[in-house]
Amino acid sequence: MRIGRIALPALLFAVTLMAQNRPPATPLITHDPYFSLWSTTDHLTDSPTKHWTGHAQPLTSLVRIDGKAFRVMGTDPRGVPALPQTSMELTPTHTRYTFAGSGVEIELSFFTPAFLDDLDVLSRPVTYLTWTAHATDGAAHQVDVMLDATASLATSFEGQPVTTSRHTIKSAEVLSVGTRDQSVLNRSGDDLLIDWGYFHLVVPKDERSSSSIASGAMRSFAETGVLGMDDDLEGAVPGTRSAPHLSVVLGLGSVSAAPVSSHLMVAYTETFSVQLMQQNLRPYWQRNRMPVATMLDAATAEYAGLDARGTKFDAELTADLTKSAGAHYAWLCTLSYRQAIAAHKLVADGDGHPMLFAKENFSNGDMATVDVLYPSSPLFLFFNPKLLEAQVLPVLEYAAMANRWKFPFAPHDLGRYPLANGQDYGGGEKTEEDQMPVEESGNLLILVDAVARTEHNTELAARFWPQLTQWAEYLKQYGLDPDRQLTTDDFAGHVAHNANLSIKAIDALEAYADLAKLLRHEAEARSYDKTAKEYAQKWIGMAKEGDHYKLAFNSPGTWSQKYNLVWDKLLDYNLFPKEVRETEIAYYLTKMNVYGLPLDSRADYTKLDWELWTATLADSRAPFDAMVDPLFKWSNETSSRVPLTDWYDTKTGKQVGFQARSVVGGLFIKALADRPLTEKWRAK
Repeated sequence: MRIGRIALPALLFAVTLMAQNRPPATPLITHDPYFSLWSTTDHLTDSPTKHWTGHAQPLTSLVRIDGKAFRVMGTDPRGVPALPQTSMELTPTHTRYTFAGSGVEIELSFFTPAFLDDLDVLSRPVTYLTWTAHATDGAAHQVDVMLDATASLATSFEGQPVTTSRHTIKSAEVLSVGTRDQSVLNRSGDDLLIDWGYFHLVVPKDERSSSSIASGAMRSFAETGVLGMDDDLEGAVPGTRSAPHLSVVLGLGSVSAAPVSSHLMVAYTETFSVQLMQQNLRPYWQRNRMPVATMLDAATAEYAGLDARGTKFDAELTADLTKSAGAHYAWLCTLSYRQAIAAHKLVADGDGHPMLFAKENFSNGDMATVDVLYPSSPLFLFFNPKLLEAQVLPVLEYAAMANRWKFPFAPHDLGRYPLANGQDYGGGEKTEEDQMPVEESGNLLILVDAVARTEHNTELAARFWPQLTQWAEYLKQYGLDPDRQLTTDDFAGHVAHNANLSIKAIDALEAYADLAKLLRHEAEARSYDKTAKEYAQKWIGMAKEGDHYKLAFNSPGTWSQKYNLVWDKLLDYNLFPKEVRETEIAYYLTKMNVYGLPLDSRADYTKLDWELWTATLADSRAPFDAMVDPLFKWSNETSSRVPLTDWYDTKTGKQVGFQARSVVGGLFIKALADRPLTEKWRAK
């Protein structure tokens, strides 16, 4: 295996660190905002598996060793003891639990092939579960494993009538469950689960297995070693009685010192995933109407190759991140990787082109939120800028609809997930109330320039030049000293004369100048470049206060993270002198709390993504590490056992709000700042 240019001892240290760390919550099955399953306890047997919202969606695994049953995932059935868990290892694409007892060691692995450079594989809603056992006492042992899934994996609330089915495809047997009514794209919101489409257990034909669709199979397996249940043939199961479970037993047989493995797949398929301007869109893998059976056959056939590819990917990425910015940084990126991707849904437009929609998880459920695309963008700029374009494009198309979007600034969102039928936030399409004019206009200008630079393609900018020009004109008039308005940190309330927001506007003006230059609009390029440089000099005089720069121009005795300044460095705008960054970093180091740097002088809470952006302003490792090490400590010690929150208290470490959001993709900004490393991974 090629492990990059890092020394082997450093790689071994990083891998050991990954195995020793304790995530706030552990990703198991992470595909999109609806198909996202987590463990929220140190041991996989201490709690039922949960959707990222916190709703229980039990997926249970039992093992029998020489006739004695043990739990290795979940809390049921009562009375069955847990096989002691000895370790957990988390890598970008794998989660591996190890259990040991009765002379056998068993590893349960979850593998989601979340490769951002392979859209066909990325969009497949398939995770592989593999059980590997070997004897530890020199004897041979009979080992069987079981997986049990409840109908809650395909319903949005208790009592929904469901139907179950069993199918045979070319490569596998498939057990499925879904709601009876199949009301496709029936409603939108945040704290919702999907109730159209079907959850599947997919068992390859070359595995020695048995299965059932019935209630009570877990107890039967625990007591007798066989499922012993006839399939439920009652048709649609009403909400007044318990729905049958999907259960599979894999026989590992006689296990000695040599490892023995068996695997199956879990999947969730739906015909339509999101709605865009009243048009229902299919998941990307189904853009050419590929049948579910064909997709599952491909996923079955490619298991071994994908798993090996994932193992290589994990080792190489971890090694590269460790070499670039340290093992603590690599761990934070590992925590964020699958979560950030799973907060999106990759679909195809009417012509089969990719569109990627983010859901604003645990906030208000908006989708394609521009100030969520902005913080998550480093992940996509690092691995595959085409996917950032796939997020920005539908927003730009909406903004160009003159009969819909009538404001001189950029929109905030496209609606509430999964219905992208027009802005939901603030005044929507009706009023300017609670809009984010400078914020979103600046975000889109910077992102479009980043796409143009990284893809060496100005097609997006040329197509939407009238909108970009209008927003640049707006920022030229209102961006230097913004009036009282919201920013992406809207939870902190309105702030007038916001110095960090002003930086965004100034960088966005330079982004427009850069795009104008690329498009050979020379006069506009010169004009806006001149304005951006003049505004940057004015900013210094307006924001400077002794040894730091203020939160707001008219607020002495305040300070804030100037995270927007990072693009001045990353995109080579060079509008602000290096001394501005150095001054701020030196000041931030005097304001650190045990778990990180507060967002600003108003409160002890912070934003995880912005902390990494701010740390990336440092030009050397020592101050960067001083700001990142507390975040590593927090990730291992926080008492808030939820999928990675980006809003927490820097003194207590407790979650303030938000979880499972895509914005943690912003943690890759330090990797993005390492240009040779970025070029290497983009080239893949």
